[in-house]
Amino acid sequence: MEPALLTGDYIVVNKWALGGRLFDILDAAEHKDVKISRLPGVGEISRNDILVFNFPYPAAWDSIGMNLMNYYIKRCVALPGDTFEIRDAHYKVRGYDKVLGDLASQESLLNIIKSGQTDRMVMKGYPYNDMVDWNIKEFGPLYIPAKGGCIKMTPIHFALYKNIIEWEQKKKLVWRDSLFKLGGELLNEYYFLHNYYFVAGDKVINSQDSRYWGLLPEDYIVGKASFVWKSVDWKSGKIRWKRIFVSMK
Repeated sequence: MEPALLTGDYIVVNKWALGGRLFDILDAAEHKDVKISRLPGVGEISRNDILVFNFPYPAAWDSIGMNLMNYYIKRCVALPGDTFEIRDAHYKVRGYDKVLGDLASQESLLNIIKSGQTDRMVMKGYPYNDMVDWNIKEFGPLYIPAKGGCIKMTPIHFALYKNIIEWEQKKKLVWRDSLFKLGGELLNEYYFLHNYYFVAGDKVINSQDSRYWGLLPEDYIVGKASFVWKSVDWKSGKIRWKRIFVSMK
């Protein structure tokens, strides 16, 4: 998340924007499926907020789950209901004309790609399917599901949303003989049960973010990064006093 966050920063996380989470922590620690509910929130998540969340793919890339001890911090670049895309390595949401993410880092990535020096970069992007040949330079358009949002079942939607449909329903979604079946029952359209977000690291190159693993369920969001309360230079061990109480933007 450089430059917004530096190694050695300690941050305060605001858990009340969406509301504090309630779930069986013992079951979560044993990697069991848990039902998550929330206390009433006092705010909302906006584009460009920095989020702290449980990484949603602890075991395999095709199976969503919560790792209680594995926390990520990334910037929200698309909200539920948005249509997100990447063009020339720059993040865009249809109908939104402000900058998303760290612009300088996106431009740096584009320059590296144009120079052809991509041997140490992972170019291929989610969902790693030949029908949807996306990469970190050209990605989308991708509808970010909102609770109650509906999609028609098509081969492309199968590739894009299979993971989250199976996570929501706890059933297998299969596509065979031009038919889509969920738990053995025919499925022509699907209404999402949860909100999802697209998150990205400010340090764009090889950042483990939604460009590679997909959509973040709202249930796994801990809260918004608020400010730095302590910062220690990892080389010298000295306090970086100028970063104390720096707001996370």
